[in-house]
Amino acid sequence: MSVWNYVVTAQKPTNVTHSCVGNFTSPQELNLIIAVKHRIFYLLLQKDISCVLQWDAEASELITRAMGDVSDRIGRPTDNGQIGIIDPDCRLIGLHLYDGLFKVIPFDNKGQLKEAFNIRLEELQVLDIKFLYGCSKPTIVVLYQDNKDARHVKTYEVALKDKDLLRVRGLRTTLTMSITRAYGRVDADGSRYLLGDHAGLLHLLVITHEKEKVTGLKIELLGETSIASTISYLDNAVVYIGSSYGDSQVHMLKSWKVMSTWDQLLISVVDLERQGQGQVVTCSGAYKDGSLRIVRNGIGINEQASVELQGIKGMWSLRSSTDDPFDTFWLLVFISETRILAMNPEDELEETEIEGFCSQVQTLFCHYAVYNQLVQVTSSCVRLVSSTTREFRTEWNAPSGYSINVATANATQQVIELETNFNIKLYDRFLLATGGGHLVYLEIGDGVLTEVKHAQLEYEISCLDINPIGENPNYSQLAVVGMWTDISVRIFSLPDLNVITKEHLGGEIIPRSVLLCCFEGISYLLCALGDGHLLNFLLNLNTGELTDRKKVSLGTQPITLRTFSSKNTTHVFAASDRPTVIYSSNKKILYSNVNLKEVSHMCPFNSAAFPDSCSFSDDINVYYCVGTAYVLPEENEPTKGRILVFMVEEGKLQLITEKETKGAVYSLNAFNGKLLAAINQKIQLYKWMLRDDGSRELQSECGHHGHILALYVQTRGDFIVVGDLMKSISLLIYKHEEGAIEERARDYNANWMSAVEILDDDIYLGSENNFNLFTVRKNSEGATDEERGRLEVVGEYHLGEFVNRFRHGSLVMRLPDSDVGQIPTSNLRKVIKGVGGLSHEQWRSFNNEKKTVDAKNFLDGDLIESFLDLSRTRMDEISKAMSVSVEELCKRVEELTRLH
Repeated sequence: MSVWNYVVTAQKPTNVTHSCVGNFTSPQELNLIIAVKHRIFYLLLQKDISCVLQWDAEASELITRAMGDVSDRIGRPTDNGQIGIIDPDCRLIGLHLYDGLFKVIPFDNKGQLKEAFNIRLEELQVLDIKFLYGCSKPTIVVLYQDNKDARHVKTYEVALKDKDLLRVRGLRTTLTMSITRAYGRVDADGSRYLLGDHAGLLHLLVITHEKEKVTGLKIELLGETSIASTISYLDNAVVYIGSSYGDSQVHMLKSWKVMSTWDQLLISVVDLERQGQGQVVTCSGAYKDGSLRIVRNGIGINEQASVELQGIKGMWSLRSSTDDPFDTFWLLVFISETRILAMNPEDELEETEIEGFCSQVQTLFCHYAVYNQLVQVTSSCVRLVSSTTREFRTEWNAPSGYSINVATANATQQVIELETNFNIKLYDRFLLATGGGHLVYLEIGDGVLTEVKHAQLEYEISCLDINPIGENPNYSQLAVVGMWTDISVRIFSLPDLNVITKEHLGGEIIPRSVLLCCFEGISYLLCALGDGHLLNFLLNLNTGELTDRKKVSLGTQPITLRTFSSKNTTHVFAASDRPTVIYSSNKKILYSNVNLKEVSHMCPFNSAAFPDSCSFSDDINVYYCVGTAYVLPEENEPTKGRILVFMVEEGKLQLITEKETKGAVYSLNAFNGKLLAAINQKIQLYKWMLRDDGSRELQSECGHHGHILALYVQTRGDFIVVGDLMKSISLLIYKHEEGAIEERARDYNANWMSAVEILDDDIYLGSENNFNLFTVRKNSEGATDEERGRLEVVGEYHLGEFVNRFRHGSLVMRLPDSDVGQIPTSNLRKVIKGVGGLSHEQWRSFNNEKKTVDAKNFLDGDLIESFLDLSRTRMDEISKAMSVSVEELCKRVEELTRLH
């Protein structure tokens, strides 16, 4: 098994820790700048690298003014987090990174950074430091806590020449314990502040003053928000609430209305619908904002209404007039009838009739046309109906002996495929004949259907489309046709129906749906096959040439393609057993799953009641074990706890049994029909026993000592992997015959673990409290007992985020060794430079208090997938260095992006 691991961000960080408002991109633009987890603007990073960034308005990019390492060889890192502040008059930058030290980075007259130096700070437990405004000399105010947990404020002047802090007397104040979590200044003169407390309440602090003398304070409750970690007042009574405990929000203060929300996520991967699509159950937020959420990687559909109907064969939405911005009618097609729903004045759907339509037959296609007309296509005719009077106007009948099979149209055109009735064979709702298919080109006028052109093809037609793309959105110059027998798609010119391109698809699966579409100014042909695969081609509108063929798997059933619009952008919905939305970003086609089950048809339905909407058709007992602890103030670690066993009966939890433990229960695992528990420093195995009275109980079988605190446990077969508070990872084995648990091997490095997982029989994954990942390997082939008893470290990597859970699922992958050589990591580092001039190798290097080593056997998926966002020139530069074509690299990286 490969020791390589591919690490990529499936969900970008949502934990907002800092925010500020200012004119960053230009003097006229007001920007909200937020720090999400470790991604910050004035960058003071976890590895003590700082940089100053400036926005280049002409190039529209960030440039680095200065960067450097601000770490010290000696010093104890502060327990309360790093603090970085900038003097309001831009005379210096202040940093508090180590207890008892205040680092100063002065500016010169030209705004360039000078050499940094440290100043001794008396206060050790510093909670916050801020610069004061309006001071002739740089002045800081320090909020700190003494050894009696009392809090104080001190004020110092920063003497740059003397490299010292001068105490400003008379401003020290002892504070009562504050519950304020965050604050934000409203007015430039500092007369009003917004305060957010631990309960999520937002207050307005008004400071009344006469010139420079404060005369009073007034606090007013505004309302409830998420528990704030940062508050930034934007403008016009709009405020941004960034939260580490709940969803970040933008609030309108005057009407107390939430204008925007950003979700907070934390995981367990499940497949709730048994579709093979991994979903994540998250414990999101904390305290009053805590919640359980089910998250699927893809696009969320908000259901407005649903009704269960059997046998739907198609759906279309229609408007009462060409100029009407909203849809009025909704057609539901069944095997032998067509039913019509319409919006009533109360914005409710009710069944109605369009007198000119044939409702006793199956509709093959329906569309609204010019001159306020509706078009209905059945197997025998094309009917033209007035959308305002609903009366029949004219029809075009299929020639004797032929029946209409499929049709498509836009506002001015219609293409129909005819089948001969002789020697017909039914096959999955399509007609197959040994004779040739026919194409008829119609034009729709005011009450007129005119046959313009007819063409006979050598094979039967399976699907077609004339969706207009190019300069004229209402007029198609090209038609695409999918064929039986030779399994091909053909491009015809309109209106003469001349073949200009023929593309053989290969294989034995016919095309079931084709679509001409345009994303970000680029024309594409999408071709969906009957086995759930989708082909996409670049389309040259002038020549009809198809290039850059790509094939992806979206499901296992036939796909139907339909366009829809969202936020004035065209998207494509692929209806199948795994519905997908197709869209483009940075001129790359992307595919996102949809949070729906199997969808057979889709149609956009835009009404005033719910605009921009779509319609879709589409002991054997289980026990829950809970580990607890008694947390007592006089104990450093809990010495008592319980294991509670529940069963769900009639929708309620019933306590079946409980077991007292000698310590806190940190982990529980089902293990070979038994229960494995991590209790303080011991791993304990319990049997599920049946008493004489028929009740059940947990009975201790065996255990294993030798840990500081066994916090995390994972199992595979008879093997047990334990993550210890301080002693890294150890491997245990359960011996059935002896009824005992023994240690097989351990990692002798001192890692403070935060999570463990088993990747395969020999390789185990761990994370520790310095935001690093590492992998260890069992050395089964070692020559001595000492070698076999040591877990070998085979991979190290700095993730930069605290990991509290690993879960197997579709979001996790392993790469074979043969694929690793194709990943352009080293070449990408040469081309893509980090913001602030930061070194990618340095950032990803494994770093803790004892060592710093280069990352190994981990691939940075975020870096690799950024290849798709590069310009063509940069792509060529990387491909030449690797001796691989740009197209091949794009294909491989796009395959990786679809894995998450």
